[in-house]
Amino acid sequence: MEIIRKDPGHPVLRRNREHGIEYLTFPGLEACGAIRHMISTRIGGASRGIYASMNYSYTRGDDPAAVDENFARTARLFGAGPDAFVCSEQTHTANVRAVTEEDRGKGVVRPKDYGDVDGLVTDVPGLILSTFYADCVPLLFVDPVRRAAGCSHSGWRGTVQEMGRATVRAMQEHYGSRPEDILAAVGPSICRDCYEVSADVAEEFLRLFSGERYAFVKPEEIAVSKGGGKYQLDLWKANEAVLLAAGIQKEHLFVTDLCTCCNPDYLFSHRASAGRRGNFAAFVMLVKDPAKGKEEEGAGIS
Repeated sequence: MEIIRKDPGHPVLRRNREHGIEYLTFPGLEACGAIRHMISTRIGGASRGIYASMNYSYTRGDDPAAVDENFARTARLFGAGPDAFVCSEQTHTANVRAVTEEDRGKGVVRPKDYGDVDGLVTDVPGLILSTFYADCVPLLFVDPVRRAAGCSHSGWRGTVQEMGRATVRAMQEHYGSRPEDILAAVGPSICRDCYEVSADVAEEFLRLFSGERYAFVKPEEIAVSKGGGKYQLDLWKANEAVLLAAGIQKEHLFVTDLCTCCNPDYLFSHRASAGRRGNFAAFVMLVKDPAKGKEEEGAGIS
């Protein structure tokens, strides 16, 4: 697989390989220097069979020891231990949790004490925000001005509930972020050609995107009628529209064109595998502000 490109000469996703693990990153997010992040592929893990090989789900029947090892290998890529992860508890909501140091390790080395959380935001360096996928849309966020980050899971239910907008709002409320400062990315998920939905699902999207806030998009291009009560749903375009309406600047928004269902040997796909699969993941870790480090060093000198 070559670099995934939305426009010739402008890489949206970069393919990386380190210690036998293959993963994807957004150069547009990396450039700000405030986060480390990755979207996993199926390559480089310890899981076997239908979970081969980099599966992060403890609940789909995989050997827990293999999943532990997958998290441990991933942690090493971040220069951290497994206690750095904080995991979502996904139920296809638009609920966002503000993560603190007290949440360290939840979902990997400690049980989660929260539920119904599809989005995570933080301003704590060194915590690895972790959300999980197998056709739904990863949304990644970084505010390099206020030094905050976010990571959210947006399936069709989350998208029609405007998960991207909810995550931006959470960063505004908790960290004082301004939407125009936030960089955001829409990660690999099922493409429009692969995603057929029924009329009741399509009608929710047609209703949302017919609203005044979305006057800049054509609803019929997001939910494309095939006739017979069937539609092709474009989750990439829908999430892009939600983020633009939330105030993200177009030049700060990076949207992939890599489909999970078209590439089931590379990324887990629920639809392509008829549900026999693991989960891939999106990880976002805020890094320490170098300027603050220098201030702290200076403060200790008399």
